[in-house]
Amino acid sequence: MKKWMLYLATVCVVALGQQSCKSKPSDADLQKLATEAISKLSDMGSLPMISVKDGVATLTGEVKDDAAKTAFATAVSAIKGIKSVANQITVAPPPAPAPATVEVSADDALTKAVKDVVKDYGSVTADVKDGIVTLTGNIQKSQLQKLIMALNTLKPKKIDNKLTIK
Repeated sequence: MKKWMLYLATVCVVALGQQSCKSKPSDADLQKLATEAISKLSDMGSLPMISVKDGVATLTGEVKDDAAKTAFATAVSAIKGIKSVANQITVAPPPAPAPATVEVSADDALTKAVKDVVKDYGSVTADVKDGIVTLTGNIQKSQLQKLIMALNTLKPKKIDNKLTIK
């Protein structure tokens, strides 16, 4: 009878030991669960890569913003069996703004506007061709900056300064 109870106790211990081993999911199972969990967040943009080792999930890749980074880590950390999450996801930098376009005035309108500006500067003459203003003649040093600033407000492609400064 003692042998029978010892045998029964051994079977129970072995059965309980196997059951407790089965209750702990493998890293591969955890990785599969984590992949399924983040795939449900497809509205967050590109999905990160996941690897699981010893119950620690590592997330890598690049996402669109901090909210997506946090959402992926939260989804993985909620999985039973994940001990911790090493969130190594990077956030993509914002796109660079488009370069400012130069608004080019039509030559006829630009020529008229340039002549209106230049008339106040005595011996300065200006020619306009293909949006480029070419300045010739003489000008006082103190007047040059004011003239150039006034011409820049007309938005020519370029100002070719061939003036002689007195």
